[in-house]
Amino acid sequence: MDTPTHPVVNIADVELLPRPPGFAPTGAAAERYDAKVGFIGPRIGAKQLGYNITAISPGKRAFPFHNHLANEEMFFVLAGTGEIRIGDRTFPITPGDVIACPAGGKDTAHQIVNTGPDELRYLAVSTRVSPEIAEYPDAGSFGVLAERPSGSDGQPGMLMFIGREGEGLGYWENT
Repeated sequence: MDTPTHPVVNIADVELLPRPPGFAPTGAAAERYDAKVGFIGPRIGAKQLGYNITAISPGKRAFPFHNHLANEEMFFVLAGTGEIRIGDRTFPITPGDVIACPAGGKDTAHQIVNTGPDELRYLAVSTRVSPEIAEYPDAGSFGVLAERPSGSDGQPGMLMFIGREGEGLGYWENT
């Protein structure tokens, strides 16, 4: 990525977009999950940290309950009210709250829920370690996400796999 012409952006100027096809929840999941995201990091030239504004509709969640084995996240609540579930505890959240979600096991799993009548908005900041493994304790699954080198179009590729332990191929299968 080229160096940005301006390394400063006001959050009021960050356009929030729905998830792209393939990443938007479908079926029963669409009843529980809904979020718009505005990516900031690439826009201001960030290399080691990811930044975004996430907006969640009332009664919804942005992501399933999950923990990261490699990356740490921090959330700063900008507007709205809700709760964050971390491990086996739940905490109310309001504007001005700062939330730390370090990498770790299932005791660090987290999920933000909009329990208020208005949109819940927060700034999310995360390290960008790749590859990353996320565990989804409620679903008994995990995900592997790794950035691939840029292709001929100059855009980085992604490798993503969602699975359950014990259901993968053996190392020597299909060789």
